[in-house]
Amino acid sequence: MSVARLRSAAVDRTPRLWCLWAASRPSQVALVLLVYLLGVGLSTAGPPVAAAETATGPSEVTAEPFLGPVVDGALALLPVTVAIHYANEYADVETDALTDRTPFSGGSGALEATGLPPAFLRRATIVAVGLSAAAIVAGLVAGALPLETVGLLVAILIPGLAYSLRPLTLIRRGVGEFVNVALGGLLLPLYSVAAVSRPTEIAALAVVPFALAVGCNLLATHWPDREADAAVGKRTLVVRWSPDRVRRVYAVLAGAATAVTVGLWGVDVLPTTVALATLGPLALLGRGWWVLTRQRSPFPSVLAMVGVAAGSTAAWWWVGVFS
Repeated sequence: MSVARLRSAAVDRTPRLWCLWAASRPSQVALVLLVYLLGVGLSTAGPPVAAAETATGPSEVTAEPFLGPVVDGALALLPVTVAIHYANEYADVETDALTDRTPFSGGSGALEATGLPPAFLRRATIVAVGLSAAAIVAGLVAGALPLETVGLLVAILIPGLAYSLRPLTLIRRGVGEFVNVALGGLLLPLYSVAAVSRPTEIAALAVVPFALAVGCNLLATHWPDREADAAVGKRTLVVRWSPDRVRRVYAVLAGAATAVTVGLWGVDVLPTTVALATLGPLALLGRGWWVLTRQRSPFPSVLAMVGVAAGSTAAWWWVGVFS
């Protein structure tokens, strides 16, 4: 049976379950877990990136002192991620209905496909937020989540919800992109470092190239939705700015990502393996800039961001554990 038929059968037979699955955005959950592994891999490098060494060899990766906190941190992160995605799907139901969806923009289409009312995802968001709070409190009380880790997770959850939901609705005020970069590009990898060790200022510097790539990705993925966003009053940056300004800002972010990577490599913050694994995917941002505002698909920019995440994750794990 084809994927389309399986999807159709799931929508017809179990619309609520399928809606919950699709609206959680499984591909983006997978990306969140990849970035989580980026931070965990970064922690294995030890000082000065992290306050203390974690796993320094392959045998230690599966040992309880390292694996236990990694799993605990991931389990607490999952409901937070799903809650933020549900909130965004619920808040964007109007704009998603107006736009032509791409694989990387326009939402999941879960409500439209199932015919369920937006209130269904509102209730799902409330439940997911409750599960997130329960996981955070349980982890803190049980000692599975250090206080610093809890603080970072709360700092992801609350602005992540405010990104989409009233009364703040940050994405409608021209600051949502900055919040998204801060949460997904900086706080998320630092949270995963904190799950197993204490992150340092060096750790924050080390993930700046990825955060800048996230900024490029946001401009590219918001571009196809600009007309629908404008129609419902969602004032994203690509709605507020002219196409020329969007391209200029994208170029600045892409250039800064490359310059910062080279600079951090030059001062030995980034090992050579990590720097090269980052610079390779960053080159794709050149293609992303070329097609930005000229085509609807944000694929080159998405590929660049995912490539930076995957490449730097593999490189940090190699440097910290296998080299």
